[in-house]
Amino acid sequence: MSRPVRLAVRAVIVRDEALLLVNAWKGRTHLWCAPGGGVEPHASLPDNLRREVREETGLEIAVGAPCLVNEFHDPDGPFHQIDIYFRCAVVGAADLPETWTDPEGIVSHRRWVSREAIAALSVKPDTLAAIAWDETPGAVYDPLEPILR
Repeated sequence: MSRPVRLAVRAVIVRDEALLLVNAWKGRTHLWCAPGGGVEPHASLPDNLRREVREETGLEIAVGAPCLVNEFHDPDGPFHQIDIYFRCAVVGAADLPETWTDPEGIVSHRRWVSREAIAALSVKPDTLAAIAWDETPGAVYDPLEPILR
């Protein structure tokens, strides 16, 4: 039985030359990604993204232009996800709230990472660092990147 392709939105937030990252899997910190998540029907992509970032980081954001479309898939299984990344900015207080908890219990770690420090981390998608610090207008398409196990 085929599983539908999952659509997700993610935020590229750079502040003081640091990119905001969250742990990608529940309870694990060996893989990092931009905050965001699955799209709920009958809400716009920006509304979904504001909700997801608030849940995963405790921050309020302004959603800007799309900058990356990335596809993740499991070549040996049914998983296939399309992530649409938007350039975003924090609205109001930019400090990560100390008392925050992800209501879905997936994200347990959040951090601001410098361009130099990101090289030492496992981050998905592979193009995220280049997109985050590149102010070139327009969006990039990054097709069928295999998911890590």
